[in-house]
Amino acid sequence: MSTKHPKDKFYEQIFKVFGVRFMGNGLLTDRNYDHWHKQRRIMDPAFSRPYLMGLMGTFNEKVEELMEQLNEIADKKTEVNMHTLLNRMTLDVIAKVAFDMDLNALHDDQTPFPRAILMAMKGLVEIRNPLVYFMPSKKKMIQEVRDSIHLLRKTGKECIERRQKMVQDGVEVPTDILTQILRGAALEEDYDIEIMIDNFVTFFIAGQETTANQLAFAVQELSRHPKILQKVQAEVDEVIGSRRDIEYDDLGKLQYLSQVLKETLRLYPPAPGTSRLLEDDILVEGVLIPKGTPVVVNTYVTGRMEQFFHDPLIFDPDRFSRDSPKPYFTYFPFSLGPRSCIGQVFAQMEAKVVMAKLLQRFEFQLVEGHTFKIQDTGTLRPMDGTRCHLRVREKQ
Repeated sequence: MSTKHPKDKFYEQIFKVFGVRFMGNGLLTDRNYDHWHKQRRIMDPAFSRPYLMGLMGTFNEKVEELMEQLNEIADKKTEVNMHTLLNRMTLDVIAKVAFDMDLNALHDDQTPFPRAILMAMKGLVEIRNPLVYFMPSKKKMIQEVRDSIHLLRKTGKECIERRQKMVQDGVEVPTDILTQILRGAALEEDYDIEIMIDNFVTFFIAGQETTANQLAFAVQELSRHPKILQKVQAEVDEVIGSRRDIEYDDLGKLQYLSQVLKETLRLYPPAPGTSRLLEDDILVEGVLIPKGTPVVVNTYVTGRMEQFFHDPLIFDPDRFSRDSPKPYFTYFPFSLGPRSCIGQVFAQMEAKVVMAKLLQRFEFQLVEGHTFKIQDTGTLRPMDGTRCHLRVREKQ
């Protein structure tokens, strides 16, 4: 929570991955508090309430495309990899609302971006092993990671240069994340375009990967808890009815759906932890932790501890009801303090729209033999991809 303990030097490791600049010195990785704070202030308007309210149209449009695609295969027989489709849909959303890019990833199997993001994140896991460079079996993977990062940064550079030209030509531009990145550059005399690209890559990945993972885990849990599923569907039916467009005011009324999403993040936080470097000696329960020690705090661990949550492995959305005690400092899927995730409201708005439409239209059942194992690819995701059989709900 304190600003005096900077992020751990681990974040310098993802400045580059396998020798290629990745997230560089962007909002996530910048360890200098003053420089980070300047970046954060510049970015804040892109996550203000008025701007987020204006995104509801895009959220509805992109999620409707997913619903139409699911409707074509909701025959109780076709196996659907929900995680793959959710990944592509959230990629389309972040590309459009943040950078005014039309990727059409949901319908274009040939687009390289989902694979590029997967491989870039895989690189974050692989660099933990200092011997990876010396393993012949990893040579092909390392090159694919490098190529993937090059693609993401090249796309960012082209996107930034197009927007810069629009500004120079006096063309009206949207108040999106990309515009805020450019405004930040304008306030710096020697602002490096590489930092602009760092932030492009950071938002491009963080705004897509984690939300898709959360949604896939939510579908998994609802599939094996029919009473919870029935209750949240009843809420959606009451609030949304048969309407296709979900309004901003509807989101606040979907209280139980919020609880489902929060409980999903407790058990399956896509970004499970963060780390800080101690600037001073501190004493924790009689144990001296010396200055200069990196300290990892992990919400995956605290979220599953009996001393903080009764029957912690049971999926129970009522933990987050209005009357329940608040889990202070033990539940932090978006981190805490001044460096908490800037996009958390954005992410949960999008997640609510997706889940509300999915619950409104479909019943889903996991395929036989589906496991609940978790895969670490830089973020936590369902190892089996949330493979389901779908059918259209009779009552809509």
